Amino acid sequence: MAVAAAALCSRALQASVPLPMGRRTLRCCGHRELLLAAASAAVATTTWAAAAPAALGPPSGWRAAPRRREVATLGLGGLAVCTGPWPVGAERSRTEGYEVQRPEREWAAALSPGEYFVLRQGGTERPGSSTLLGEKRSGTFKCVACGAELFSSTDKFDSGTGWPSFSARLPGVEEEDVNPVLMTVLGSELRCARCGGHLGDVFADGLLFPGTPAFKTGRRYCIDGAALVFYPQDGSAPLRGEGPPPAPMELPEWLRPPGRPAL
Repeated sequence: MAVAAAALCSRALQASVPLPMGRRTLRCCGHRELLLAAASAAVATTTWAAAAPAALGPPSGWRAAPRRREVATLGLGGLAVCTGPWPVGAERSRTEGYEVQRPEREWAAALSPGEYFVLRQGGTERPGSSTLLGEKRSGTFKCVACGAELFSSTDKFDSGTGWPSFSARLPGVEEEDVNPVLMTVLGSELRCARCGGHLGDVFADGLLFPGTPAFKTGRRYCIDGAALVFYPQDGSAPLRGEGPPPAPMELPEWLRPPGRPAL
């Protein structure tokens, strides 16, 4: 019963309610009123902080976004109290113990700013931005940093959340071990098992997606497209998953300083 209730809460969090400071926008799948109330409470009681380190913040044009589990924790304050605090500040190294290890300066040079933000800093891309969202060809999704095989096209499905989603993973994906209730609501972090790069989170709420492969496996692997590169089975050119940076925000004319033209 606890897992079922947590699953309903997890699905309720997929609502199109803009969170403060341009943070993650979630997609509505029902239970909108629940999220509105939870978001209002979170706004009233929470001080928002940037998720990326100050010295290596998100690339120009990106906004630092909290991890999916942090959004869930803020939106479901009561559940967070019941399950205890989530140790987001105690993440283990992304280099120690992995086959592929490089100095951070080399990762920064090899990856685009957006890819580095996701893979090496644990950042989250904007929902709806990845070039892989509508990708339906047969093929394999690999780590853009080291080439490890991560997901198969046969397991990809449209979750309506704004991030590429899969119902199962390949052996190249490392999954954080957490209890089922936490995985359902807050998710479990996914990393590339070869280089330690952050990929996204897995949620044990697949039963809330009837008619999709996730309904059979019970799992929804919610992945940042910027961490992936797709290799089509037909041998055509690989497609990197990072989308374009967000367009600059345009101020209304009445807010622009005198003489300042539109962007």
